[in-house]
Amino acid sequence: MYKISKLKNGITLIKAPIAGSKAVTVMAMFPVGSRYEHKKISGISHFVEHMLFKGTKKRPTHLEISRELDALGAEYNAFTSKDYTGYYVRTGEVNTEKVFDWLADMIFNSKLEGEEIEKEKGVIVEELRMYEDNPLMAVDTLLEKAMFGQHPLGWDIGGTPDSVRGLTRQELWDYYQTYYLSNNMVLIVAGNINDKKLAKSLRHFEANTKGAKKHDLKANFEKYIWQKQILPLADRVLVTEKKLDQAQVMIGFPGLHYNDPDRYAATVLLNILGGGMSSRLFVEVREKRGLAYMVNAGSSPFRDVGVANIQAGLDPSRLGDAFKVIKSELLKITKEAVSAKELADSKNNIAGRTELSMEDSSSQAQWFAKQFWFADKIQTYEQMTKKIKMVTAADIKRVAKKLFDFDQMRVAVIGPMAKDKVLELLK
Repeated sequence: MYKISKLKNGITLIKAPIAGSKAVTVMAMFPVGSRYEHKKISGISHFVEHMLFKGTKKRPTHLEISRELDALGAEYNAFTSKDYTGYYVRTGEVNTEKVFDWLADMIFNSKLEGEEIEKEKGVIVEELRMYEDNPLMAVDTLLEKAMFGQHPLGWDIGGTPDSVRGLTRQELWDYYQTYYLSNNMVLIVAGNINDKKLAKSLRHFEANTKGAKKHDLKANFEKYIWQKQILPLADRVLVTEKKLDQAQVMIGFPGLHYNDPDRYAATVLLNILGGGMSSRLFVEVREKRGLAYMVNAGSSPFRDVGVANIQAGLDPSRLGDAFKVIKSELLKITKEAVSAKELADSKNNIAGRTELSMEDSSSQAQWFAKQFWFADKIQTYEQMTKKIKMVTAADIKRVAKKLFDFDQMRVAVIGPMAKDKVLELLK
């Protein structure tokens, strides 16, 4: 069972032991990401994440930082999202204290040196180009732009080449000093926890005193409100024309925020539609008609809004046929109740996949970190599974009607097709 406590400097500590595990994951998460930025500093959250691996006073260079954990055979990385930034290490329990020393030093004592910043600008620009050249990843960013436009939620998390190159050392340093405070941080320890060793290891984080100021990170961002007016289809479709053999397509609808009471029903609904090889869209689009290799359904929740989406990779000439089938399936589930067996199978599928993922200490760490920052109340995966099990066929039908409003549909396409052609196929 997890336990929550506070360190003397304001850091929230969550312990999540996993019986039988040999590994331990230590994760630090701050509830700030790209949606906290303005246009001039777009990409700064992601840039700071990169810079924390470039050197501290104790470990002056990137090589000293990486070599230390490489020598332990540890897995380590960081991630930046719209709403949060996190850093983690997964290793054997025997290395716990070394990991705490390394992670605390990197988070609170990074130098952000000017020379390293200038070098890293080139690295990040190449990272942006890498994602742009990968249609499978780029289509997700394109859909966010179609959904949210010029709102920060519609921007690329990494910024643009121009915004990245324009960032100054002072801007990066001010952002780092503003948000990387001890009482803006949750520290998760999941897996094989030795309480005696943990108590000793925590001194590396407790030594940090950067916690005097606290920002209201639950309100300090530009909220998004869906427009009620119906826009022309041409204003809701974005197309990036590229010479490719396959088109990547994402269809999006205004979805649910992190704490929407219908989120459990939406999870089951999207699983029934596109959660596996026996899901409705997979069967109808791929197996019966051979219209796509990949088709799935998912969602992206944020503090205030969310997105429900369908994604497919397909032959560009068959986009029209695939869209008709997808639309038919979405409308069908708004009108006809799912069968008892389909409902039960979907719930069991979600419960089974969640249980398997929770055997991994890094999955548990991220689970509790996100729950702490974004959920009204922390739930274990067992508690969440109980809520999933309570979803009814009537709930599925009601939430489907709520989500699948084709007047609010947005579409993103990357492939060898002009926008005019895509619009014609979507009608």
